[in-house]
Amino acid sequence: MAKLYEHRFWTSADGLELHYRDYAGPEGGDKAPVICLHGLTRNARDFAGLAAHIAKSRRVLVPEMRGRGRSEYAKDTSSYSPLIYVADVKRLLEEQNISHVVSIGTSMGGLMTMMMALENPALFAGVVINDIGPQIDPEGLSRIGSYVGQGGSYPSWMHAARALRSVHGGAFPDYDLDQWLEMAKRTLIVGQNGRISYDYDMGIADPFKQPGNAAPPDLWPAFAALKDVPMVLVRGELSDLLSLETAAKMQAEHSDLTLATVPRIGHAPMLDEAEAMDAIAALLERV
Repeated sequence: MAKLYEHRFWTSADGLELHYRDYAGPEGGDKAPVICLHGLTRNARDFAGLAAHIAKSRRVLVPEMRGRGRSEYAKDTSSYSPLIYVADVKRLLEEQNISHVVSIGTSMGGLMTMMMALENPALFAGVVINDIGPQIDPEGLSRIGSYVGQGGSYPSWMHAARALRSVHGGAFPDYDLDQWLEMAKRTLIVGQNGRISYDYDMGIADPFKQPGNAAPPDLWPAFAALKDVPMVLVRGELSDLLSLETAAKMQAEHSDLTLATVPRIGHAPMLDEAEAMDAIAALLERV
């Protein structure tokens, strides 16, 4: 059986070895490739199911930002910032000679997509922005700030799943134990000491908690740069990061935006929900 993807690496401008999953797609395919950009504390495993599905028709790249997953941790934690992540991803795209791409960005990955569009909107054939917008609800940022970088390790996957449920249960009120275990295996990893810990550098919390660094202060011009790019906006019905008002304003200001609301889910939808999958499939049919 052929492997779904290859583990590959590229080098950042400051010399870090960064990892991405490369799903080759069908041989001879000429559709614009997809790049999947994860959230603040996440990694390439978040997109495993979606990337494998999309790769039936086109190439998919799933990079892990510095300090996450298999990517090297930064020596200087101040480099854990959206501007640096964008520079890292641009370097990957340039290395792969990719000048036209569909971006699927969850949370921080959606911010990165908008920031990249501000500089070069022609880069995007289409975009999916998952539960984030140009204006971010302070309540959600405060909640993320309360747990990012806190660390912790667990003796079993069951303990890890219960810990995740204690923090994120409000966003996924209908999840059963199997789903919490699946989330744990996306988010944590078995360490050399046999204990299960979070798969990111705790140092990412340092710049995140500094005023104004969690997200650029005004991303509406960046969102406007995508006005001619077909877009899907995925929103969790219970989201505390993307308000109904911001989602409505995004719809009003973009003539080709499909809003997909995932019921009974907060921040952020996993993109394996039917509402998200259907909207993404419809977009990819067009671009």
